[in-house]
Amino acid sequence: MGKEIRLKFGRRIRRLREKKGWTQEELAYRAGLAVRQVQYLESKNPSPAKIDTIEMIAKAFGISCSRLLDL
Repeated sequence: MGKEIRLKFGRRIRRLREKKGWTQEELAYRAGLAVRQVQYLESKNPSPAKIDTIEMIAKAFGISCSRLLDL
């Protein structure tokens, strides 16, 4: 995943999370992730997301991976 794609992905996660009124902590809990993982993904220098992480986040939002990745 290139940096620009990672940045877009992080912004998408943030928008979806905020639309639901969730904190980073709440998303992490619902997705079964560490809060730090969510923080990294939404940061200005995001780390690459593993497919398992993408699946867990999509499931937490109740959407498909393809919809979550609609960059």
